[in-house]
Amino acid sequence: MAQTRAWLIRFFSAYQSPYHEEQEFVPRFLTLLQDITCFERTHLPGHITGSAWIVNPERNAVLLVHHAKLNRWLQPGGHADGEEDVLNVALREAEEETGIQQFRVLSEIPFDVDVHPIPERKDFPAHDHYDVRFLLEAERADNIIVSEESHDVRWIALNKLEHYTNEQSVLRMKEKLLRAD
Repeated sequence: MAQTRAWLIRFFSAYQSPYHEEQEFVPRFLTLLQDITCFERTHLPGHITGSAWIVNPERNAVLLVHHAKLNRWLQPGGHADGEEDVLNVALREAEEETGIQQFRVLSEIPFDVDVHPIPERKDFPAHDHYDVRFLLEAERADNIIVSEESHDVRWIALNKLEHYTNEQSVLRMKEKLLRAD
């Protein structure tokens, strides 16, 4: 099933989350999705991105990248660059940023949604990423490759995650995963 613009509009129109911050993002996503160029990285003040919350089969570790530009531990993800199927975007970015080529999609329904600010760079103004996140599984034994977009890529034990990040949305995904088990 392709997660196209129409699919995303239906998804957000019905989306309910026990997390207040996620509920606040819903009208912003619905407004953005009305713009024909919302999947392009040049769309300002923000655009759709896709990312992957990658867990091991035991569900006790998550694969994160130490993002070079943001200097933070985050889930792999990135720009849609015109592609409306955000699950494909998340899978593409997960492979590009980790080197892993085999993922099991645990659900085609987004695992989490977030709107977060991206700081200004010398060549681009500050803007928001409207991130649609999917739950994937990978084997820890799979070879990891650090791309030029990252300083590091590593499996992090969920019980040690707070030692690597205080990003609220990353910690929210940890909480969601623990609640699901």
